Amino acid sequence: MALLARATGSIFFLTSNSYSKFIFNCLKVKIDTKKFVKALAVNSYSCNARCTHSGAYHMERKQKKYITYDEVLAQRRLQAHRSVLIEVQSDKSCTDVYAHCSQFGKINGLFHYTTQGMERHFVLVEFDSQESVNAVLSASTHVNHEQIIPVRSTMLWFRNPPQRVDIKPINDTLSVPLSRNSCKILSNPELFKILVSAESISDQIKLLHECSKLNDVGVRLRFYTAYQIECCFHGLFPNIAVLPFGSSVNGFGKQGCDLDLSVIFEEDKMEKNTSRLVFQTKSILTHEKYQMKRLMETVADTMNIFVPGISNVRKILEARVPIIKFDHSLTRVECDLAMTNMSAYYMSELLYMYGEMDRRVRPLIFTVRKWAQCLKLTTKNIPGPWITNFSLSLMVLFFLQEKKILPSLNLLKSCATREDIRIADIYVDCTFQRDITKIPKNNKIPNTESLEALLLEFFTYFGNFDFETKALSLREGKPISKPEYTALYICNPLETNLNVSKNVRFEELERIRVAMRSASWQLEATDNEKRFENWGLLKLLTNTNFDSLARNNSAKSINIEALFENDGAKLSRKRTNEKKKQKKSKSKS
Repeated sequence: MALLARATGSIFFLTSNSYSKFIFNCLKVKIDTKKFVKALAVNSYSCNARCTHSGAYHMERKQKKYITYDEVLAQRRLQAHRSVLIEVQSDKSCTDVYAHCSQFGKINGLFHYTTQGMERHFVLVEFDSQESVNAVLSASTHVNHEQIIPVRSTMLWFRNPPQRVDIKPINDTLSVPLSRNSCKILSNPELFKILVSAESISDQIKLLHECSKLNDVGVRLRFYTAYQIECCFHGLFPNIAVLPFGSSVNGFGKQGCDLDLSVIFEEDKMEKNTSRLVFQTKSILTHEKYQMKRLMETVADTMNIFVPGISNVRKILEARVPIIKFDHSLTRVECDLAMTNMSAYYMSELLYMYGEMDRRVRPLIFTVRKWAQCLKLTTKNIPGPWITNFSLSLMVLFFLQEKKILPSLNLLKSCATREDIRIADIYVDCTFQRDITKIPKNNKIPNTESLEALLLEFFTYFGNFDFETKALSLREGKPISKPEYTALYICNPLETNLNVSKNVRFEELERIRVAMRSASWQLEATDNEKRFENWGLLKLLTNTNFDSLARNNSAKSINIEALFENDGAKLSRKRTNEKKKQKKSKSKS
């Protein structure tokens, strides 16, 4: 009870009618640690530009200042601290919300979105300062006190005024941009309709990326979700940081992607050697699995009971990295929460940097992952013997290293300075140069191949790759001998003793290899003329020849012939048969 009293004594805060699942009066989280001090000076930079991640390493670095990963996260966290989330009746209420909230301070933006099926409408309001958010909280109220846990948070709902007031037309009232239905996820038919109108396969790849990537509002909502967890435990841990990592922040996330979170209870771990006063604490050995499980169980139960919007909490505590899975119904995000998983945080930073080095990196990865999804080579949120999006992303990055478009991790490490030294989770060396403008070029003649050419070469490269004896090493930037006998070996770039694709079975690897060969043949046979409804990239995404190879749990043999019912495969078999006939005729003669 004492723990609960302390936890609920200082946690959340906000605006016009508080959501009430739990009881928290939260102070604002400190973020002015040494780690983020430099980042706070970049407030004037366009955050939207940073989160589109369209910068190129050699092509664009002279045109704009490179924004480091830490700076991006610092700016996004500040946005979350200045924001409130309000449920409204419909998008028509945005005018009234703006008029009401303007009395508390300057508003930077309004972002409207809906839940699945357009059932609930929400507006994310970003103020210009934290003080405006505090004013909103002071003006908010609870209702039905006997039926609620009176938590104070920045998640509210907007009720009708007690007396009728005149509302001006939206064009006369709003002086800030309003983004409507900003989290819509395109269905495959909607996406394909856009792709079919492109001028080339390269344009199709770019359009696929632009239409699928996580947009500005999606990023805001994910950082806002992380901030709510910070607020929940701020009373006990004033220096807590809940940091998003993974696809939500590295630039490879798509609309509707999951949110990976890492909890750091003490963000600034520097001891004050001159201080004679030391906090009384309880001891915990973070490497004792039992103690860590108890801690995570307490965190999960606290969030489930008190934090508005959090539901469907599942504790996966026996995994190599224990996590808490939960849904946030108000921000429409599925979340995975881990404790101090800093190696994953630095992995996200590395992928972010690779994405910033060349403008072709992210569109190419999006295309390969979409292709794998359409052919059912990957499966969402179901563990099993198939390849993951993370492994596919590493395969694309490795291929681009082979093409001398991206540098190896060893090169990044050789350029590191003292400020770049990072050691995660006691023993994982995550040291590499954090500023891509300080990395020497990989080759004297820049690679300027089109996206179409790179996609074709990617499929050809791995369609004929020696997976039996070779492993993929992004640290070396070239194939290495397999350390152990598995179907597919992709070295974890940071924890090099781990194979990120260890789960992939030989049957799945064969499906992937054959699918890549089929894709390369289809691309070679395409001349960019719109002769069919499904041309170019669409032909790859709508390949129905893999239907007969639908995955099941039993290890069945693969009918390779079923994979080759396309023009390229037929041509190959025809040539083979002709050669056999020629040999027979020679032997007879």
